Amino acid sequence: MFDILYTVGAFLLAISLLVAVHEFGHYWVARRLGVKILRFSIGFGKPLWKKTFGEDQTEFVIASLPLGGYVKMLDGREGDVAEDEAHRAFDRQSLRTRFAIVFAGPAFNFIFAIVAYWMMFVIGIQGVVPVVGEVSENTPAAQAGLATGQKIIAIGGKDTPIWDVALESILPVIVDRSRVEMFLENKDGTTFTTELDLSQTTQEMEPGKLFDILGFLPFREELKAIIGRVVDDSAAAKAGLQENDKIIRIDEHAINNWTDLVEVVSVRPDEDMLLLIERDGREMEIPTHTMSAEQDGKMVGKLGIGPFVSDANRVLYRYDAFAALSQGWDKCWSNAWLTLKMLGKIISGEVSVKNLSGPLNIAVYAGYSANAGFARFLDFLAIVSISLGILNLLPVPVLDGGHLMFYLIEAIKGSPVSEKVELIGQQIGIAALVLLMSVALYNDFVRLLS
Repeated sequence: MFDILYTVGAFLLAISLLVAVHEFGHYWVARRLGVKILRFSIGFGKPLWKKTFGEDQTEFVIASLPLGGYVKMLDGREGDVAEDEAHRAFDRQSLRTRFAIVFAGPAFNFIFAIVAYWMMFVIGIQGVVPVVGEVSENTPAAQAGLATGQKIIAIGGKDTPIWDVALESILPVIVDRSRVEMFLENKDGTTFTTELDLSQTTQEMEPGKLFDILGFLPFREELKAIIGRVVDDSAAAKAGLQENDKIIRIDEHAINNWTDLVEVVSVRPDEDMLLLIERDGREMEIPTHTMSAEQDGKMVGKLGIGPFVSDANRVLYRYDAFAALSQGWDKCWSNAWLTLKMLGKIISGEVSVKNLSGPLNIAVYAGYSANAGFARFLDFLAIVSISLGILNLLPVPVLDGGHLMFYLIEAIKGSPVSEKVELIGQQIGIAALVLLMSVALYNDFVRLLS
């Protein structure tokens, strides 16, 4: 239950924050350009909290459905406007002013992403050094000469100190089905350059299939059954287990590695068990009673311990404050461009619609990233903020991009589009969004069920 509440909490925090950033963009620019703001709302539906501020008595609201928000401005199309305030109505503003106000929402999403990436790089993220694991025969990786144990030094001329950077560098190559130069280091320390050719791959790009397309797996060091962390007030803590204890046997089950340990404990929630451990070269028996926790809809056993993980293949990936700003800028726009390309290929049918994610999948990753630390959560917030910015810039009526499209038409023809055209466009836009959300939700349910 705690895992579910934690995931939901992380999701609501992320969405509320990103919606607030987006709507603040509209609000701040509108205020700066002299437009009167009537309401600033985070969420839809019944207000949970409401307060008025400022000379204009702007109403700030937190509503019951946090999956969106809006800024309501003084507008003659939505009601009568006093003559002395007509100059502050949104519909009375110049085309340039209206364009700036509408564009500000997505723009603030991109600005937020750059700031989040900057903070992430300054704090630093713990990552695993990219080392090649098992290589499948007759695959692009095998044809490029990749072998188990090789360290990936650079891809496409960009250094790859951790797997996160390596995957970011290789993902555009997969999307474009192109070639890329890789610089690798053998086990003996010698280095070489090779070309990974994905131009002839025919396998469809789907979530979880990235390494299938490449033809190799990341190297994973087998975790020994040695305790690296004991959670306070857990079953392990109450039993007296300590860091560096090696678990040899649980009841009659021999424990050879951490996988064996998890398999034995997870199927025994709320049960007594006897552990044989090795501590400081001496073996001893320790009785304990497992905790019970809900995971993926079922109850599992837990001791409240984490494995000892060697730092040999882990590094802290970070930059100083000045370099982090440049890196944040580059990462924001490279991810934005990749998102646009993916979206274009989905629309054209070159990439499967299975790559679309909805709120359920986003919620799951919100929980994962929040649990992995603040820097990882910033990374998650940035990529979702970029996605929201791009989504809102799509030329779909009812979205910011739809309004901007109408403004461009107005600039070309010299007059606003008719209310009838705008209404038809909004109906088409709503239908398109419903279809998009339906596909995304279907994908979410399929992933959760599988």
